[in-house]
Amino acid sequence: MKLGLLLLATLPIATYAQDSIAVSSSNEYPNTFSSGSANVQPFNNASRRFKDWAISVGGGAAFMTHSDLTSFYDKKINWGYNAYVSLDKQISHTFGLSLIYQKGETNQKAQLPGVTGQMAGVGVAKTKYDQIALMGDINFSNLLRRVDNHSPYRWALHGYAGIGLQSFHTSIHDNHEYRWSTVPQRVPLFIDQKIDIGSFFYQGGIGLKYKVSRLVDIEARTMYVISGDDEFDGGGWAGPGDYDPNSTVSKYNMINDRRSDNLWTVNLGLTFKLGKHLSHLTWHDPLQEAYYRTSLLENATTDLVVCERGDNDNDGVCDDWDRQLDTPAGARVDGAGVALDMDLDGVIDLYDKCVTVPGPVENNGCPTTPEPAPVNTATTVEKINDDFQGIEFELNSDKIRPQSFEKLNHAADIIKTLDPNSKYAVIGATDTRGSETYNLNLSQKRANSVVKYLTGKGVSSSMLVAEGRGESDLKYPECDPATKCPEWKNEANRRVYFQAK
Repeated sequence: MKLGLLLLATLPIATYAQDSIAVSSSNEYPNTFSSGSANVQPFNNASRRFKDWAISVGGGAAFMTHSDLTSFYDKKINWGYNAYVSLDKQISHTFGLSLIYQKGETNQKAQLPGVTGQMAGVGVAKTKYDQIALMGDINFSNLLRRVDNHSPYRWALHGYAGIGLQSFHTSIHDNHEYRWSTVPQRVPLFIDQKIDIGSFFYQGGIGLKYKVSRLVDIEARTMYVISGDDEFDGGGWAGPGDYDPNSTVSKYNMINDRRSDNLWTVNLGLTFKLGKHLSHLTWHDPLQEAYYRTSLLENATTDLVVCERGDNDNDGVCDDWDRQLDTPAGARVDGAGVALDMDLDGVIDLYDKCVTVPGPVENNGCPTTPEPAPVNTATTVEKINDDFQGIEFELNSDKIRPQSFEKLNHAADIIKTLDPNSKYAVIGATDTRGSETYNLNLSQKRANSVVKYLTGKGVSSSMLVAEGRGESDLKYPECDPATKCPEWKNEANRRVYFQAK
């Protein structure tokens, strides 16, 4: 019955939408108002080029959900209904406001907790509600549109959120409580909430709109209502003393811990767009209008007079209100005849090689890569030698010990930042223990090992030269023979270091 009434309410669309959904084969712009450059105005609501008021009506199903008594009970659905009417004001092509009135009824059930046996009953409740709210409307389809849409678009995804006041009347019947003597009687309990400062509710949801014609839209909408009231479903409100097992207060409100009983609605609605203009602001795409003006000029015949007083730069905007009279040929312009510059870097899109990224004029609108700072070779060599200090090898061997790998890795990272055409020596040295020939051979092998490790970490082999100096390159020359010095000086003489050539 309710579904039939909803369908009957949609019949006026047959009279109101006489322009049909067919797209004209003429040059008429399908989604916005324009009749050539003679009517181009700045894109804002103050220009009054678009419809921006509408009335929406709709209805559908309502369910009590996330509550103590719920419409989804015992694997069954207890249907309710919801209806709404709203006055809609479009602020821009992406945002609008609605003053909405909603009315409906929900049916819900629950088993009283802790009650068993013959007298255990199922609570059956109805909630009749009236709500009035201020609701914001975000047009995601226009908000997320970032490219020209060259064809008529008729689908749009909307998001809604709002706050309002509500009143409701709830009745609950129960076979266990609210009865007379020992005979079960379905004596109802009534709860009335009037609209006052404490009756706030919140709602949010989404809707999918379809543009039937320039006068009518149809929409499937779903909303989630947060009542903020524990009595909304009929279960009542529990105070601290009501949790006493011997309390006579209804325990339905103890089924769900949350204080807010919430509502879910699913609606089908119609939007009637008011005003004399051809297009409504919610269906306007500024990028599409720019495309339309360009294509209109490209397809114009000699019978079409675009500008009676001339358009010397042929950008589609008459000279009378063209703010840029010398627009370069081929440049896309806005409604004031100014060449588009999407990234606002001072280079119009016609010449900008990086349209979406700002950059200087001298680099064709692309960002420049900063010149690398000059490298102080002397300071860099000192940093590398800090990592080379204390490199350890196996006894009488050129095998590098693992505890030195981290230092060499850091040194490799620094060397890779240097000029690849430069040359550096990796020098090995020993103390005076052992023969001169043995020390020279061992220092060369250790220098070779360090070079091999660094090139394995990505350093260019052309940058490094291994050089063994044996005992001829003592850091402490006084340690010849080695017995003259303490061990720490001899250890310092056994080293590998880095040097610019």
